Amino acid sequence: MENVIIKDTQPKSNNPKTTKEKSIESPSKIVMNRLKKNKLAMFGFILLIFMILFSFIGPLFISYGYNTQSNLIKSAPTATHILGTDYLGRDVLTRLMYGGKISILVGIIAVVIEMVIGTLIGAISGYYGGRIDSVLMSITDVFLSLPFMPVILIAGSLMSDLRLDPEVRIFLLMFVMGILSWPSITRLVRGEILSLREQEFMQATEALGLKDIRKIVNHLIPNVIPTIIVNATLGVANAIILEATLSYLGVGVAEPIPSWGNLMNAANSIADFKNRAWLWVPPGVCILLTVMAVNLVGDGLRDALDPKMKR
Repeated sequence: MENVIIKDTQPKSNNPKTTKEKSIESPSKIVMNRLKKNKLAMFGFILLIFMILFSFIGPLFISYGYNTQSNLIKSAPTATHILGTDYLGRDVLTRLMYGGKISILVGIIAVVIEMVIGTLIGAISGYYGGRIDSVLMSITDVFLSLPFMPVILIAGSLMSDLRLDPEVRIFLLMFVMGILSWPSITRLVRGEILSLREQEFMQATEALGLKDIRKIVNHLIPNVIPTIIVNATLGVANAIILEATLSYLGVGVAEPIPSWGNLMNAANSIADFKNRAWLWVPPGVCILLTVMAVNLVGDGLRDALDPKMKR
């Protein structure tokens, strides 16, 4: 008889020791992995952390106050004053740290105000549509038509004429910056909501009989948070530059409270500009590094949150 060889046609069982099953990653983990692979974004993140620590933790290790005066007027850098002193004998390094705290806080809080107002108005406008949408978009168009820089310069000049307390002035400055900046995020959120409200998950909320406020806050706004985060990150950089510009012109943060902008005001003097670079170069470098870091992180977040990216 011929030998008949019977082959085993049944599939071999997978051995867990030799085969690796692909784990399902959450969306947040995917975003973090993409962000970690972006070297420029990680460099920006490390640089931003350093600037935050320098501004918020650094003053704890300095023995001077931001308004402590000495007899060393416009003194060059020494062992006791690493970055020299200003026109009142105040330590430049100390004022640089406190100024960074003010500039960063002004940028962040102004953007938070902008995002809260813009997101709420955009979500309500996009969800309801019709007459409500027309009214809200008309108000948005009015704010968009305002010349931003002249209006904020006028507001800063009024605060100077009223001689408001410097601390009160900082809060008013943040409020004015936020109030004038929300229309752009409103239009962006409205466009996102208009497309999201037609999705199947919104039909499910209709079937469940949820209230409109729950639909907007719990289901629509969370779906536009990635867009809001990216725009907020990039908006902080713009707000820091705006605050520095206003303070440099004398209509932003007022003395004796320091900010990177009013520290650079020393460059208004030709003698200081030529001979005393320690007065204005450090705040300029801090503005450059912070804005660059925020923009790098914002660009990295935008790429990481883009569903079309395959990295």
